[in-house]
Amino acid sequence: MSEKLRLRFSKKGRAIYSSHLDLMRTMQRVFTRAGCALKYSEGFNPHPVISILLPLNLGCASECELMDFQLIGDADPAALPALLTSAMPEDVTALEVYPAVQKVKDLKWLRISGVFEYDTADPAAMRDGLQAFFAQEHIVITKKTKRGEDESDIAPAIREIGFTAGERCVRVSAVISAQEPTMNPKHLVAALSQKAPELVPDFEEFTRLEVYDARMKVFR
Repeated sequence: MSEKLRLRFSKKGRAIYSSHLDLMRTMQRVFTRAGCALKYSEGFNPHPVISILLPLNLGCASECELMDFQLIGDADPAALPALLTSAMPEDVTALEVYPAVQKVKDLKWLRISGVFEYDTADPAAMRDGLQAFFAQEHIVITKKTKRGEDESDIAPAIREIGFTAGERCVRVSAVISAQEPTMNPKHLVAALSQKAPELVPDFEEFTRLEVYDARMKVFR
């Protein structure tokens, strides 16, 4: 039996509008086109043994997506990134493949960058307002859940956050909780919409930059 491998890949450009399910189907076709036979589960409904560790939110870009998989037979991890990239759609790129050693439960923090665009507001004033807002000890917002709506304090899920004024925009840099609790970057904008509408950007975009464990060591 082949060992479990982990793929780190990027997803940018037009690919950010592909859903998680679309990406999973795409990845299965990528392995087929690349001539790499995925291992299948056993039982009455066999399926490829692949899983994306932290499904990406629709509309977000990433430089650090992680996917676990197993192949039938042996493979050279060093040769797989180029082979898989040649079969991937535009704006999805395989960056590295290596044995999956760290457990998914140990993945704790995400480093993200973002851009808040403002059509008319002064970026410097927005920067100051954003910094003050997210410096609060508690930021309780209403979130949609499977059972309806619930209140959640997102402040503990923000390890660090900073803002820099640009031309008609404010650039965001933050480290947020990846799981337990799961923090969606768009919760930052939801908090503004609910608590400080004067700071809501006219357009926002986010990119995942890196993933870490609880000690802030890069997770691989």
